[in-house]
Amino acid sequence: MRPEYNEDCFPILRDFLRYLEVVKGRSPGTVEQYYIDLRTFFRFIKQLRGLVPAATPEEEISIQDIDISLIRGITLQDVYEYLSYAKTQRQNHDKALARKACSLRVFFRHLTNYTHQLEYNPVENLDTPKTKKALPKYLTLEQSLELLKSAEEERSEFPERDYCMLTLLLNCGLRRAELAGLNVTDIRSDNTLRVLGKGNKERVVYLNQACQDALKQYLPTRPVDGVEKKDRNALFYSRLKKRITLNGVHYVVKGYLTRIGLPDYSTHKLRHTAATLMYQRGGVDIRVLKDILGHENLGTTEIYTHLSSEQVKKAAEASPLSHVHPRAKQRVPSVKTKMDAEEKEE
Repeated sequence: MRPEYNEDCFPILRDFLRYLEVVKGRSPGTVEQYYIDLRTFFRFIKQLRGLVPAATPEEEISIQDIDISLIRGITLQDVYEYLSYAKTQRQNHDKALARKACSLRVFFRHLTNYTHQLEYNPVENLDTPKTKKALPKYLTLEQSLELLKSAEEERSEFPERDYCMLTLLLNCGLRRAELAGLNVTDIRSDNTLRVLGKGNKERVVYLNQACQDALKQYLPTRPVDGVEKKDRNALFYSRLKKRITLNGVHYVVKGYLTRIGLPDYSTHKLRHTAATLMYQRGGVDIRVLKDILGHENLGTTEIYTHLSSEQVKKAAEASPLSHVHPRAKQRVPSVKTKMDAEEKEE
């Protein structure tokens, strides 16, 4: 557990974070997000209860003195006031608000159902803020080919490494953390790759010929001398001969995306690209795609099934004739209609 949790963290929260990390197997990034969300919430509660001077800057409010008696006094109304504060004062968007609500729901459920420190869960009936489900952005096949080509043509310091990273991301649909966490021993003799996903869940993905060729070209260039013992098993290294970090992956991929004119795209868009190309171009069954991507629920994967219909709709609306409407015509009454009208007047 990160040391800063001990510096500004009351015991109940520290135990909860340890539970997420050890028992639930949440990633360090996920645990940190829970910590930040809950720290913000309890800072707000202290301000709401008048436990700190009104003018105290939020970042200076310590939460070390939070105890179970204060937590037992929290109501659903307090939570809604907090979410309103987050939206109006902190300008949190709907997705951030939904995440904050989720953090509170998991925390209070833990105290109620797991450790039994609370008899009543104040957020049991908390409504989660609605979020818009936007279709994921992805590279077209042509853009994907251009991205790989740029890695071959650019005079990079580590061209074989960069090309191999991009190839695995585009073909296997790996998350950034999954790529950074790969070990050389994860490459198996049967041309499969062991991947450690969210919640420390393992999955095995098949290495197609493109991945096999990229690895075959990269592995002889992989540094061996000067690598620290703790990083000797890493598949990808930084220029400092240390396991590549999440930021390292980001900067490498972002650099190539910028070169092909896609500066607003991120590493995660390559995961969307892999999934979309497999589903639309490869005809991969949605259940198989779920296993490849390491999704826990099929509903998460089903977003890719909506891409085709959305594209068809956009194509129809893109027609230059899509906004041409028939002119309203003034009907000329028939002879019979005129006679009926005359009869009514009589």
